[in-house]
Amino acid sequence: MLWPILFTLQAVCASVAHAMQHYPAAWGHYDVCKSQIYTEEGLAWDYMACQPEATDMTKYLRVALDPPNITCGDPPETYCALENPYMCNNECDATTEELAHPPELMFDFEGRNPTTFWQSTSWKKYPKPLQVNITLSWNKTIELTDDIVLTFESGRPEQMVLEKSLDYGRTWTPYQFYATDCLDAFTMEPKTVNDLTQRTLLDIICTEDYSRGYVWKNDKTVRFEIKDRFALFAGPRLHNMASLYGQLDTTKNLRDFFTITDLRIRLLKPATGATMVDENNLSRYFYAISDIKVQGRCKCNLHANSCVFDKGKLGCECEHNTTGPDCSRCKRHYHGRAWSVGSYLPIPKGTANICIPSNHGPVPRVCDNAMLRCQNGGTCHHHQRCHCSPGFTGVLCERARCQGPGECDDQLSGRASVHHPPIGCQLALALVVLQLLIVSLC
Repeated sequence: MLWPILFTLQAVCASVAHAMQHYPAAWGHYDVCKSQIYTEEGLAWDYMACQPEATDMTKYLRVALDPPNITCGDPPETYCALENPYMCNNECDATTEELAHPPELMFDFEGRNPTTFWQSTSWKKYPKPLQVNITLSWNKTIELTDDIVLTFESGRPEQMVLEKSLDYGRTWTPYQFYATDCLDAFTMEPKTVNDLTQRTLLDIICTEDYSRGYVWKNDKTVRFEIKDRFALFAGPRLHNMASLYGQLDTTKNLRDFFTITDLRIRLLKPATGATMVDENNLSRYFYAISDIKVQGRCKCNLHANSCVFDKGKLGCECEHNTTGPDCSRCKRHYHGRAWSVGSYLPIPKGTANICIPSNHGPVPRVCDNAMLRCQNGGTCHHHQRCHCSPGFTGVLCERARCQGPGECDDQLSGRASVHHPPIGCQLALALVVLQLLIVSLC
């Protein structure tokens, strides 16, 4: 009675394994650059578009402040609470670790108590503006994948601009303006990301959503909404990524919009909590940031699935015969056609657009007598091909030549990619076999 069950399980496991082969778990994630497959000519590479996983990019940045002496603590200073000018128990002293607030505290692990944060000097030179530029540099092109989030320990600024650079800080363009009054501060009508459409996604807007005063004490964050902009093409839950990938593939301006080498946060006016500045208590006005989040990935032009941080610098580990920090050119001797960026389409593997060998210059070795030996009695001819013994074929003579249908099935144990049944099926088969053995012994 158990034999029919065994055969049924085998059939089910085979079909599940086949389905898993064609629909990998990381569907559409582009995390594999190439895989080995069998063809009539033997082993061959199947290339596909690939990109690194998104990660916390603040681990790899350099931060610079302008003016450079804007951080509090030199000389030591005492600060008062914005909502209560008589509560003055916040001291900043650069010479004491517990009282210092250096810039690196914007990027340390949050969750500690008390919260760590960077803090500026107070507005002691009022009415001269208290303005600070915070520049984040990666020395590498990166692609943003999630919202940029700033968390303020002080009140959120009443005027601020987020800017981006695509040329390592040589030129800057605004990403978004922030103000309590957009018309007054920047002569712009106030908008939100919800006002944007597919046609206006690249518009630069001014928003008043993140500049409210200290009354909303729990509202400490300022955002630049990446995912809401993605959702204009991919849907509210980002489940239609094929649509977004298609747009990124065909619209360079859209792709560049989410690509940066540097970010600059321009703090133009601190929170005052009132219509008038209290000139008798300027220690109430300052900037303090406890956390900055920037989620993204190295830009590798869909030619690498990993990016390494070595000697203080990010670089793609290029595949597809490409090279360079962004995999933006072909390797030497691989200029058989012009370099091209990979493509997300067709889903899910995309198009690798690999660099191919040049017509002139060294040709890659197919075989030798060391690491790439011809198998089953074959001989290597000028390092370009194996002359196989009768009855064998393949690039390295690794495959028996089939004489008829079905004759070569499972002859070889060294296949490049063997698709095993899922572990659940294997366990089920093992249990059935065990029961058959017990029945036969009894």
